[in-house]
Amino acid sequence: MWSFTNDKPVYVQIMDEIMNRISLGVYKPGERIPSVRDLAEEARVNPNTMQKALAEIERRGYIISLRTSGKFVTDDTELISSLNHNRAESSVRSFLAEIRHLGLSVDEAVELIRECSGELDNAS
Repeated sequence: MWSFTNDKPVYVQIMDEIMNRISLGVYKPGERIPSVRDLAEEARVNPNTMQKALAEIERRGYIISLRTSGKFVTDDTELISSLNHNRAESSVRSFLAEIRHLGLSVDEAVELIRECSGELDNAS
């Protein structure tokens, strides 16, 4: 589900969503992604806005265009692994900033993670 905020340009938010889909494997390496028109319709944005986002993702190497066949996710699994690592690192940095804001130390945060992780392991 696409939802946009006013804190950054729509095309950047589209990029984030598509990169998220690549990262999560919704769009798998080597797989054809929906057309610009289909994605624009799904997101309810102008096709030019969608094309701008896809062009930037392509410039970064995460998708490739084949003239008559459409756009495909790169089959460079190292690049996708790097994307996943960068996204995880960003999440950890945000988490640590919030923990510090709450007045907890990193050690306390680690202990809290262990506790919550144990609860999750026991629930499954």
